[in-house]
Amino acid sequence: MTEQNSAAESTPSCGCKLGRIGGEYELSGLDDELVALWTGNADEQYSTRKLATYVNELVLETAFEEAGVSAKEGEVENTYRLLTDDDVTSGTQVQTRNELERDGVPIEQVESDFISHQTVYNHLTKCLEASLETPSDEERLERSREKLGSLQNRTAAVTSDTVAHLERNEILDIGDYNVSVGITVTCEDCFEEYTIRDLLENRSCSCGGTDT
Repeated sequence: MTEQNSAAESTPSCGCKLGRIGGEYELSGLDDELVALWTGNADEQYSTRKLATYVNELVLETAFEEAGVSAKEGEVENTYRLLTDDDVTSGTQVQTRNELERDGVPIEQVESDFISHQTVYNHLTKCLEASLETPSDEERLERSREKLGSLQNRTAAVTSDTVAHLERNEILDIGDYNVSVGITVTCEDCFEEYTIRDLLENRSCSCGGTDT
């Protein structure tokens, strides 16, 4: 933040990281907006992960404005994706950071101000005392994605370690390798196959799961 803007920072709503960020970046009305989006009292209902992305994009957009960078429609969202998406190569991420630095955006500080979905959840439930009577469908889906993603990553890591161990002991002979783990779900009604990621995204089989 610049010295001039620092003097004009709004008072943090609480002492947690999200409260501090909201004050430093002058994101007025953010708390009410987060609660409304999380509890479904807005036009849409967001999961805590989607809320974290929303806040982080606001932070990045504010940093653009303070650096005098004019962002075209969708540019902030795309830049955030390039910085954080697992599918983006490290080379592209480095290039993106270098370009932002050249434009005067303090990207190292900005990235350190990015928040996680757990920070959003803690802010909502502990600082703002918001609650959901039952988890939303989006929250359930998000938790399922996280659980399955964690299991896939763990399986891939164990497999990679096992192959490396066997190779070191000259039990296996293999060149450079990569380990990937995929989960496929097959509907027994129509025999359509889906990756678990696609199934959770679509939320239903093409046949609708109708018994034959």
